[in-house]
Amino acid sequence: MESTLIKRADDGGTRQSPALTLEWRSDGSLWATRGGEERPVAVRRCFPWSEPARHLSLRDAEEEEFAFVRDPMELDARSRAALEMALAVAGFVFEITRVLEIDEEVEIRRWRVETRQGPRTFQTRLDDWPRLLPHGGLLIRDLAGDLYHLAKAEDLDKESRELLWAFVD
Repeated sequence: MESTLIKRADDGGTRQSPALTLEWRSDGSLWATRGGEERPVAVRRCFPWSEPARHLSLRDAEEEEFAFVRDPMELDARSRAALEMALAVAGFVFEITRVLEIDEEVEIRRWRVETRQGPRTFQTRLDDWPRLLPHGGLLIRDLAGDLYHLAKAEDLDKESRELLWAFVD
């Protein structure tokens, strides 16, 4: 089955865009081809976070969406394998288990945390705040695009909660 992108036509109807194909290249980049146009893209997961392998935005170097993959199963086998490789390389969602330090620097906030995957240090912009999720957890996106998830802040130790809640609206 070939993946297609459905776009709303100017008249309010819908039309199908050309088929999307993906290729993982030897230099470690994901390339998307659609309608004779080809470009390198990065994978960005969209909501809902409960389905991290679906609803994927493929963005070019200017962060403009080139294509959207609703369900990877709609792609051909080669494209699906390329997308899976890109998702693995792009990283995954780190699960925060403890907040050790949050420092503010010039236009940057530096976080030092412990995750289920090990200790991590990352940076966010000062105006990028942890986002409250519908199920009650928090999500933080760092400058590199990695995601940090905190399922239950109440399960953190007292020091972690005090550090974290100072930055949450």
